[in-house]
Amino acid sequence: MNVVLTHPTGNANVRAVLAALVKAGALAEFDTTLATDPTAGWLKLLPGSVRNELLRRTFPAPLDKIQTHPFREVARIALPKLGFKQLVRHEQGWASIDAVYQEFDRLTARRLPKLAGQEKVTAVYAYEDGALSTFKQAKKLGLTCVYDLPIAYWELGRKLMFEEADRLPAWAATLGGGIQDSAAKLERKTQELELADIVVGPGSFVMDSIPAWASDKQTVMAPFGSPITTAPRRTLASTTNRPLRVLFVGSMGQRKGLGDLFEAVKLLNRPDLELVVMGSPLAPMDFYRSQLASFTYEAGRPHDQVLALMRSCDVFCLPSIVEGRALVMQEAMSQGLPVIITPNTGGADLVQEGKTGFLVPIRSPEAIAEKLAWFLDNRNRIADMGNLAQAHAETYTWNGYGQTVVDALRAFHQKQDKPQRMAVQPS
Repeated sequence: MNVVLTHPTGNANVRAVLAALVKAGALAEFDTTLATDPTAGWLKLLPGSVRNELLRRTFPAPLDKIQTHPFREVARIALPKLGFKQLVRHEQGWASIDAVYQEFDRLTARRLPKLAGQEKVTAVYAYEDGALSTFKQAKKLGLTCVYDLPIAYWELGRKLMFEEADRLPAWAATLGGGIQDSAAKLERKTQELELADIVVGPGSFVMDSIPAWASDKQTVMAPFGSPITTAPRRTLASTTNRPLRVLFVGSMGQRKGLGDLFEAVKLLNRPDLELVVMGSPLAPMDFYRSQLASFTYEAGRPHDQVLALMRSCDVFCLPSIVEGRALVMQEAMSQGLPVIITPNTGGADLVQEGKTGFLVPIRSPEAIAEKLAWFLDNRNRIADMGNLAQAHAETYTWNGYGQTVVDALRAFHQKQDKPQRMAVQPS
């Protein structure tokens, strides 16, 4: 097995698959837009903000196994800072994230014939929105196409988002790409899935969203890993001497169920509850204050500071309508917070009911309010629940995630390579 892994920007789950492929000796090449050698001396000469941005583009693979296609991604990062925001406009801009993905996909596809010959490639592993050209070329070369679907398949996601726009029209503007994607973009997603031989997803919500017409695809469910933490265990005193701090982290839109959480807080109307919201606004702050005046807003910050904020809170709530598997759930649990989440977060397996938190249905402010009231009335149990949540989160590791994916790919190829025995009739 020899795999070309591709992703334009990289993230924690990409790095885990990359590390597992390297460990297994199964990486032919990793294609991305930007990659930085963290030991390079010239990094020290750059301004701190630029240096930190580049250090986010480091990957656990030998540099000679990494191929970069940087031009349009550099433009996407730089142009808004120079005042050219129109050039990164959703789908339409020359340097939009969609344009970056599509050009990256085309450039990767062009490399495949050479790689297939030199590196004896057997499979390509690509992600939603950046796989179509790569998969088309891979099929011509007889390579296995592995499709990573990090969020629910578009047909289900779009259906749920349009329902949200009708249910909570005031929040429709915060739904973003879920209802704005063009027909051409949706068709590319459909073709990507059609060409896939294997589909990888992070949880049952994503896997269950795969349409019936693609039921013949080999599927691999691999839950994401949790951050390694040194957070201390919770104590009773740390959760009972102030208002209950309920934390929401994520983009501030109704895809994440923020409107339902606001409504739940209004239903309770309890002075001993403080809602802390950290994330990127998708509407003017005046809009959010018109929906709920009394919440504490926290701006985005470096990851270690996010974890510190989590430790200052008591309960984490994410009542999402559509997700893949929100990593922030396991991050919050790793810092000792029990959770209130919906099955559509992709993290139903994280909830041991009444022990690590509670599972609530989507679109139910009443159910959220009921669980928040339970925490308010049972402050003495929060520390123990937080410690159970932390211990449960620790059972999900990035090494385990990457190994699950690589083991599944190896098993698929061994099955494909196994010679078929022909039945011989006796003469």
